[in-house]
Amino acid sequence: MAPPLLTLQDIHLTFGASPLLAGAELSIEAGDRLCLVGRNGSGKSSLMKVAAGLVEPDDGERFFQPNTTIRYLEQDPDLSSFKRVIDYVEDGLAPGDEDYRATYLLEALGLSGEEAPSRLSGGEARRAALARALAPDPDILMLDEPTNHLDLPAIEWLESELKARQGAIVLISHDRRFMENLTRAVVWLDRGTTRRLNKGFAHFEDWRDEVFAAEETEQHKLDRQIAREEDWMRYGVTARRKRNQRRLADFRALKDKRRTHRGPQGQVSLEVSEADTSGKRVVEAKHISKRFGDRSIVDDLSIRISRGDRLAIVGPNGAGKTTLINLMIGNLEPDSGTIQLGTNLEVATLDQRRAALQPGWTLADALTQGGGDQVDVAGKTKHVMAYMKDFLFRPEQARTPVEVLSGGEKARLMLARSLALPSNMLILDEPTNDLDLETLDLLQDMIADYSGTVILVSHDRDFIDRIASSTLMFEGQGKWQEYAGGYSDMLAQRGEGVKARKSEEKKAGPAKTAPASTSITAAKNRAKLSFKDKYALETLPGEIEALSARIKTLEAEMADPALFSRNPERFDAASREHADALTEKAAKEERWLELEMLREEIEG
Repeated sequence: MAPPLLTLQDIHLTFGASPLLAGAELSIEAGDRLCLVGRNGSGKSSLMKVAAGLVEPDDGERFFQPNTTIRYLEQDPDLSSFKRVIDYVEDGLAPGDEDYRATYLLEALGLSGEEAPSRLSGGEARRAALARALAPDPDILMLDEPTNHLDLPAIEWLESELKARQGAIVLISHDRRFMENLTRAVVWLDRGTTRRLNKGFAHFEDWRDEVFAAEETEQHKLDRQIAREEDWMRYGVTARRKRNQRRLADFRALKDKRRTHRGPQGQVSLEVSEADTSGKRVVEAKHISKRFGDRSIVDDLSIRISRGDRLAIVGPNGAGKTTLINLMIGNLEPDSGTIQLGTNLEVATLDQRRAALQPGWTLADALTQGGGDQVDVAGKTKHVMAYMKDFLFRPEQARTPVEVLSGGEKARLMLARSLALPSNMLILDEPTNDLDLETLDLLQDMIADYSGTVILVSHDRDFIDRIASSTLMFEGQGKWQEYAGGYSDMLAQRGEGVKARKSEEKKAGPAKTAPASTSITAAKNRAKLSFKDKYALETLPGEIEALSARIKTLEAEMADPALFSRNPERFDAASREHADALTEKAAKEERWLELEMLREEIEG
């Protein structure tokens, strides 16, 4: 049997006061398909960096076979020393590697290679780093969250690409389906140490629960043994004390073992603040359409959403999923057709962009909306420190600025904020990003118990299957079709999954040039929204809402039949104001839609 390509033994690593790795081990053999799993903050990325030779452990040994090639997917790639993206990717090739793979991979990931690295969005830089890691054919490929910033067509393409590889693969991912489809072994990092299961990820959670159950039984036995020894200490140690020194030493060892035991990390406590029950009909859209220049975002869609429905919206990046949600909840008016909202709707939104987290806020400010020290959740008032503990934040983090929180911590913070708002309708925009598996399980259970309505946008196929009662699928050219059940049910009914939008556009032929499409092209070339565009994207919805209110006021005023005869000058002025407000509102809606589509195109 061939020896492992790479071995880590008794790895110790400490950041700050607490040990992160305390005797962790890892063995990678030729052709292995491993996933590295553990709670957020358990040290998965650090262990992978130690394995890749990027981080030096405090103690332990790292050994790899001579001439073993390793490639590692960076979380925050640095492209600053390269003029073009293609130069960055080709720089990762070794002598003998095929040059064509750099271009092929970049095109498959939605990049041309001619982009200037300084103009890339964070998502595009990650995709460039993924192309750089995949372009060679290394003996060991280490991928830390490779599906981040990828839509469903890209995720399924990446699965097929990895399945075809001959070398060993080590994955860190929150995407269950991705790991189930690719792995044959699991390394579980828990409380600083590792355990290995020589089965795929599909078997991991049952095994983990068995380990925890056996550990709990062992702790009960230890407690009973300590109680017996304490009884002996009180009543059995007298004149024969000297002959029982060994038993006394064993007793002290038992107490030390109990004192130093680290139990499993606590679980997030999820409670949602539910508002009064909404009407049975929540949203009814009839023949709605919305266009952006020459491009159709929604074309003749009719759908009815009732109280308690769980609707998943599925499509490639840039299909217009966010725009569709804004149409459904009344934040945007359709070009044609009608949308009726139910009565007593209270909407809470979990936004993947985390735009609600204001710069300068501390963790406590974000939970209390900027003031006070109390949070109202599910009809109860909690101190902010207690609510922080529910989401696994430590008391000393209360004054931590939100901008320095990790991705997983920001995800938990957004969950905490959204669930504290009274609602009978939840809008979940990519809620699974950066959440660990245990928190995803609790989020799923919370949604199952939620009596209101849920609209979900996600690229996580497993989460959609667990949550959705129906799936609204992008069919191309602005067409959307509703299917009963989750993603797998949609796949069975439709016969195929999500296709990349670019392939559909190629089949449709070149579109007519319009000012809006020119803006899209220009923005894609500069690859990120300007500060002015970002500010407009955030403020335009409020301005549109204010204009809508003004239009209704003017319409009510002009509806007075006596106004024209009583005050014809005021009637004429109100008519002009009404016409101007309608024109301004249409322009602002068009501008907001343009910016939203640009954001989807750029950020993916």
